[in-house]
Amino acid sequence: MKPSPGIQAVIDLTAGAAGGTACVLTGQPFDTMKVKMQAFPGLYKGLGDCFLKTYRQVGLRGFYKGTGPALMASVAQSSVLFLCYGFCQQFVRKVVGLDKRAELSDLQTAAAGSLASGFAALALCPTELVKCRLQTMYEMEMSGKIAKSHNTIWSVVKSILRKDGPFGLYHGFSSTLLQEVTGYFFFFGGYELSRSFFASGRSKDELGPVPLMLSGGVAGICLWLVIAPVDCIKSRIQVLSVYGKQAGFIGTLLNIVRDEGILALYSGLKASMIRAVPANGALFLAYEYSRKAMMGEY
Repeated sequence: MKPSPGIQAVIDLTAGAAGGTACVLTGQPFDTMKVKMQAFPGLYKGLGDCFLKTYRQVGLRGFYKGTGPALMASVAQSSVLFLCYGFCQQFVRKVVGLDKRAELSDLQTAAAGSLASGFAALALCPTELVKCRLQTMYEMEMSGKIAKSHNTIWSVVKSILRKDGPFGLYHGFSSTLLQEVTGYFFFFGGYELSRSFFASGRSKDELGPVPLMLSGGVAGICLWLVIAPVDCIKSRIQVLSVYGKQAGFIGTLLNIVRDEGILALYSGLKASMIRAVPANGALFLAYEYSRKAMMGEY
């Protein structure tokens, strides 16, 4: 028996939250290094150098700075993403003239995921901003621009609200939106194409945990290959806006290319690619299995 639309929405939201939690707990250290290398590329020669310096400066806990807001960001994003994903699939069916229960093609599924990510960006931007600030707190403290007391979630939120008001929490929103809508087309497209490959004509719902994790890893790689430059610009805007008024998306892009070269847009890509496989594999494994468990009641 198929659940009602309201129950289905709750299932999608809960399964998305489970997936987001699994993603953060699996990949947080690599995400921290990615943000550090994006915001302060001159301080680090590469991933290994970033790892060693972070460990020497603040120990293992340095890799988990921002885990609280990262969890909030990922849970909020994944919950809204997968909640809206179901509605967007129905929207795509209506646009292309399919029955409500018809199976979408991989391309149509990718389009639905891209649409859903636009709504997820609203939830992601504020929590991502706080996470990035906390992850680069050591570098900002060393610059003398940030007081050492500004090292908790609440202190960061208070400083943003005091300086820029509620809209300050949406620094970097345009780049977040561009990143999400573009990247998640390839994210869901890569995931569905991979599942189709592993299914080999069978139902995708019959896939076991290993193919699901590998498909999630492919999805993450597709995502980061596409969004790396936009994510770098977003991190610069969100972190460096603490120093004062920051150039917008185009201004930041031009500044990076002029001063550091186009390859600077790919700072932290290696960390993102290494993180992509286990983190996104865990995300889809948790999402699919928790969704199946809840759907099993109907």
